[in-house]
Amino acid sequence: MRNIIDMTNDAAVRAADPRFGRDGLNIVVATNQESSLANAERVALAYGRGDAMSLPGMAIAVKDNIATLDMPTTCGSRILSGYVSPYEATAITRLRAQGAVVVAKTNMDEFAMGSSTETSAYGPTHNPVDPARSPGGSSGGSAAAVAAGITEIALGSETGGSVRQPAAFCGVVGVKPTYGRISRFGLVAFGSSLDQIGVFARSVRNAAIATYAMSGADLNDSTSADVPVPTMPEPVEAYRGRTLDGVTIGIPTEYFPPSLDADVRARCDVAIEVLRGLGAKIVDVSLPHTELAIPVYYIIAPAEASSNLARFDGVRYGPRAADVTDLREMYQSTRSRGFGTEVKRRILIGTYVLSHGYYDAYYKKAQSVRALITRDFDAVFGSGVDALFTPTTPTPAFKIGAVTDPYEMYMSDIFTVTANLAGIPAISLPIGRVGGLPIGGQIMTRHFDEPRMFHVAAALEAALGGEAHA
Repeated sequence: MRNIIDMTNDAAVRAADPRFGRDGLNIVVATNQESSLANAERVALAYGRGDAMSLPGMAIAVKDNIATLDMPTTCGSRILSGYVSPYEATAITRLRAQGAVVVAKTNMDEFAMGSSTETSAYGPTHNPVDPARSPGGSSGGSAAAVAAGITEIALGSETGGSVRQPAAFCGVVGVKPTYGRISRFGLVAFGSSLDQIGVFARSVRNAAIATYAMSGADLNDSTSADVPVPTMPEPVEAYRGRTLDGVTIGIPTEYFPPSLDADVRARCDVAIEVLRGLGAKIVDVSLPHTELAIPVYYIIAPAEASSNLARFDGVRYGPRAADVTDLREMYQSTRSRGFGTEVKRRILIGTYVLSHGYYDAYYKKAQSVRALITRDFDAVFGSGVDALFTPTTPTPAFKIGAVTDPYEMYMSDIFTVTANLAGIPAISLPIGRVGGLPIGGQIMTRHFDEPRMFHVAAALEAALGGEAHA
């Protein structure tokens, strides 16, 4: 019982360390040590009574767009400064039921719009591997929290790769489950048809445990799926050390273009040979509509964001502009001062593509192409391929401030966004380093086939061993 309280206390002290706050790596934006220790004591008592738990005393850090009761939920935005949710996310409630304790909220791109954690109102987060570089985004704070050793597990959210891309940049494991596997209730909406809560961890095993702890249908979220939740530890423990005999892994040609960074390509080639050595059958496959994924995503996601963010007007949430003369001016002033540049850009794009005369030309057409991207995956998995292997990102982590062109920034998600558009599960895990910077490899499987995804990832992780971080 004492160990659980000590574990939480140690994590809470680390989270409050100034090195991880605004004057340091800027990973943590809120802590509540009193609440964390009170929750740890409750977990310790329940565990002492014999309550079954998969994460007893596990300290977790949570992205600032997932609602918690005892810490602010600000989405990294001035427009929600100081906002404390009156309810908590289903994912948090389920993790607490398994013994997890929230010790920190983490920095993020404002409303999850960004790929570098540079658009936060709190300022940029720095990568613990190399503080001059970005940790990726938009869940960069959570990836950095695990990489820096603040917590073993952290929660992020995905709309186009915002867990897997920072996981690759920081050298940790990042999971995006099947759309609907984990309830979105309590996750502040960005793109409702794309959003998913995801997991960061130091190992595939811990990522799987946390993923399954949060999974299952939820009456508060009509998009959550009523499908069986795999039990632990079977999906991962049973596969560790086993071969991949009988598993067919596809290598999509579109994810290995001639322009791919040579070092990233080399690390992927090593990982593919390791998979082959484990017994997997390696085949080349094609996902021909991949090149359309980025433009499709940047029509659909801003369109949904422009609708979702309409609720933040100074009336119901957060601070309100006071020096105004009427209601309209209050709305305009609150939103103009509250939202940052990237959020405003996406609201304008989204409003435009949904406007009369352009809906069919942009939004409707984008949804049609999205269906083609999904069919590409269905066709490959229907041909006997069990999993796909790709690089997670085109390059290692870039330096903070180095990417100023929005389109160039969007392209850092080029290998991850397709999984969000198709709604399939995907995982990024470390497969090596180049010049000291982590490289991530990505594994994707068909809808709700997380067990196969964790199987392949756990086998690769075990076979690579220390080479994954060398």
